[in-house]
Amino acid sequence: MVPPSSATLVSPASRRTGPRAAARRGVFIKWLRKAHGWLGLWGAAMGLMFGISGFFQNHRAVMTLDTPAPVVTRIRMQVPETVPQAPADVAAWLQREWNLIKPVEHVARIAGQAVSWSGQTVQMPEHWQMRFRTPRYLIQADYTPATRQVSARQMVPGWLGVIENLHRADGVGMAWVLLSDTIAGSLVLLSLTGLLLWTGLERNKLVGATVLAASMAAVLAATAVTL
Repeated sequence: MVPPSSATLVSPASRRTGPRAAARRGVFIKWLRKAHGWLGLWGAAMGLMFGISGFFQNHRAVMTLDTPAPVVTRIRMQVPETVPQAPADVAAWLQREWNLIKPVEHVARIAGQAVSWSGQTVQMPEHWQMRFRTPRYLIQADYTPATRQVSARQMVPGWLGVIENLHRADGVGMAWVLLSDTIAGSLVLLSLTGLLLWTGLERNKLVGATVLAASMAAVLAATAVTL
């Protein structure tokens, strides 16, 4: 009796498994492509801004850009007697007086202390340091409760400074923080979907594994040298 050929040993169910698996894989790859594209579109504008500002921050020591210099102004004023002697009340009054869009960011109470000045001991009074900040300005105020006087220094950066402040999230609101978080999440998902797309479409896995390992080694080596 002639033994059955290998073709007769394959069941009809197993024949259907191959095309179904290929179809499911095609649907998954198509979905990955769409997700990768939409994620890239969502983070395109913000990614461009973060990339350019990060490049300028990394190379600001060697790059000479013709940008407006920060404008610094100083002011000294008297706080009215009607304002309660509390950091929150003084800060709220300064915010109203200066028409600031954001409340005080930080308040530090510096206790009075004795210091040496020209061979004499001078008692410095207690004072409060307050900081108001947005990407468009930075105001540092120093208030002395004993005299009810406040001296302030305001710095207004140029356009590049505003972009760098947005990059570092200095003085931004919660909306910008949440938006930046979505961009960070998009970058993570872009990396993962890109990796899955590459492994699903590229047959030469050894080259991809080599490139990935080399990039991870470069990151670890640069981190070790920096730290």
